[in-house]
Amino acid sequence: MEVLLMTGTSFLTGNWVRKDANVVERNYTEIEQLQDACWNGLVKTMLPEVWIESPNGGILYLWEVREAKSFLELEISEVPLPIDPRLSLKPSYFLSLQVYN
Repeated sequence: MEVLLMTGTSFLTGNWVRKDANVVERNYTEIEQLQDACWNGLVKTMLPEVWIESPNGGILYLWEVREAKSFLELEISEVPLPIDPRLSLKPSYFLSLQVYN
């Protein structure tokens, strides 16, 4: 599963700082706090509507968090798999095809 979290939106105004965060961690940018929250397992809490249980009962893992200019790309699955560009949500994969439509 691929999830894009758009940065620069009101979603980032949420307080994603961990309760045990020390003073240094509180100086992180909002994007860094969001990345940290994702890596610390808060994706299911932040986005319960998009968290889909595995069809065969396996455990889903967050394999990758990539930062782009205007979004964070999350890759979630049971095992790390490449994302098919034809099925991706990533704008760079399909915006070049928009000229042909």
